[in-house]
Amino acid sequence: MKLILLGTGDAIGTPRIGCSCDQCIHSKENGLQRLRTSLLIETDGQHILVDTGPDLRQQLLNTGSPHIDAVLWTHGHYDHFMGFGEFYRVQKIPDAYAPEEVMKYCGDVFRFLDFGRHTVREHTPFDLNGITITFLPVIHPPVFTCGILMEWEGVRVGYTSDAIASLPKKTAQAFRGVDLLLVDALLPPRLHVPKHMNYQEACDLAGLLGAGDFRCVHMSHTMPWDLPHLGIDGETFIF
Repeated sequence: MKLILLGTGDAIGTPRIGCSCDQCIHSKENGLQRLRTSLLIETDGQHILVDTGPDLRQQLLNTGSPHIDAVLWTHGHYDHFMGFGEFYRVQKIPDAYAPEEVMKYCGDVFRFLDFGRHTVREHTPFDLNGITITFLPVIHPPVFTCGILMEWEGVRVGYTSDAIASLPKKTAQAFRGVDLLLVDALLPPRLHVPKHMNYQEACDLAGLLGAGDFRCVHMSHTMPWDLPHLGIDGETFIF
């Protein structure tokens, strides 16, 4: 299994348009970006996308224009599903998988597209391209949101999606001991918001869960570029 971080940024991305903060200046001077957070998973020539943000066209071009066989949606926020329209007249629209509330919202927005809609229950594993997928509820008020557990030949990868550090007990148990945790870390340690984790909270959660390794994703332009365990656009993991 190969996993690629297509993007590691928040809804705004880095550099932020019109911003002259130190992080955005560094980004522009060094040709760095944080596109909106999305993951690409490959097994046996099949490709699954976790979330379809508004940077999807650029992200797929950056990775060699792979044919996408399936899409997983974690929640109905703009930066996590609105890029799905990029498949129009490009390839057969891939099937989408999501919990009922997420599918209803996202599917209604894209009702003009003909694609398979698979409603799946939280905490209920299912097989997709040889990977066992489980949607796990997290807390991201006020929108119903799920993280995802991906299991393949003994390897376990967890993705918290947008979330606060207080995971529901059953979700935390499912993520415990994952080989790799991809964890929401919107802000540097000095800043706090009620809907996301900051960097320190993300690091603490990874330690609490006993993750073998972890990367911070969904980072804002306020995040420095030189902290340990920050995800990088294009970073690839092979298991």
